Amino acid sequence: MKRIRQGIYAGSAVAVLLLTAGCGSGGEYASKSGGVKPVSDSQKIGSAYGGSADGYGSDSGSGSGNNPAGDPGTATARAAGQLKLRDIPAVGSAVTDGQGMTLYRFDKDTAKPPRSNCDGECAKAWPPVVADEATAGEGIEAGLLGSVMRADGTRQLTLAGWPVYRYAKDTAPGEALGEGVAGTWHALGADGKPAGAPAAGTKKGGAELSVVQNATLGGILADAEGRTLYRFDKDSAWPMKFGCLDSCLDTWKPASPVDKSDKAKISGIAAELVGSVKRPDGTEQLTIDCWPVYSFTGDKEPGDINGQGKQGLWFAVTDKGKKAKPSA
Repeated sequence: MKRIRQGIYAGSAVAVLLLTAGCGSGGEYASKSGGVKPVSDSQKIGSAYGGSADGYGSDSGSGSGNNPAGDPGTATARAAGQLKLRDIPAVGSAVTDGQGMTLYRFDKDTAKPPRSNCDGECAKAWPPVVADEATAGEGIEAGLLGSVMRADGTRQLTLAGWPVYRYAKDTAPGEALGEGVAGTWHALGADGKPAGAPAAGTKKGGAELSVVQNATLGGILADAEGRTLYRFDKDSAWPMKFGCLDSCLDTWKPASPVDKSDKAKISGIAAELVGSVKRPDGTEQLTIDCWPVYSFTGDKEPGDINGQGKQGLWFAVTDKGKKAKPSA
C-alpha cells in the first residue's frame, strides 16, 4: 500500500484522503466540508497565460499594479471626478469614474462599518480611489457617497459603504478585466452591490445551474445568467490541480459554487456531480464531476459558446460533466 500511495502522488496523505472522499467518487465531497482542497500547491501546469496573481491581498506578490492606466501611484492619486453609470457587455450597468474607467468593490471588505482589506501588493493591482472631488452623476445617489480612512492615512471613496477601487489592468474606458477576478472582485453597481446583482427587494429567478440546448453542442451547462460553463484540460480532477492561474483568470472566471441541497438551484444535472473546490487564493469554485468550471469573458450574450475549443484546451461542459463535442 505504501508503494501504491507514493506512486499516486508524492504529496500529503491527508490531502489524498480528502480527495478520495470526494472527487475520486463522482464529486460528492461538496460544500458540507468547505469544498475539496487541491493536492499540493496547484502550481502552474504549463500555464497557457503569463502574468501573476493579483486577485487578492498580499499573495499577489507581483508588480502587476505597474501596468495600466498609469503607475499605481498616479492611479491612486487620480480623483474620481463625476461618477457615471455605463453599460458594459457581459457585466451590466456599472459605475465608472469621470474618465470612463470601471470602478470595483472587494468582497473581503466590509460596508458596515466601511473597511478596506486591500493593502500592500493588493493596492498596487487595485488602486484605491481617493474620495476628494468625487461627485454623483445621473443614476447615482449622492447620499451613498462617503469615505473611509485607510491605514496610510488617505481617504478612500466609498459607495453605500463599500470602498471603491480601479483595476490596474484596465487600460481604456469601458474595460472591465477585473470583473470576477478571484471570485471576490466585481464591477460596482449604483447601489454598492456587484454590477448586475438583483436590486434590493427583488429575487433572481430560475436555477443557478441548468442545462441549455445548443444547436451545435447539444445539452450544456449554464450559470444563472445563462453564461456557458467551461472546463480546462490543464486543470486536473484527480489529483486536483489548477492550470488556470494568474492572468488566465482575467479571461476565464471561476464559477461560483451552487448549494445543491436546494433543488430549485440546479436543473437538468444530477446533484452528485455538483461540488466545489477551494482555490489557492481561498475562494470557492464550482466543480462538475470534480472538474473546476469557468465562464468566458468572450461570451457576450447568454448561450454564446465562443470559448468552445479555445487553444484546443477549453470545452463547454455537458450535463454529464464531460467535454462537449459538436454533434455529428
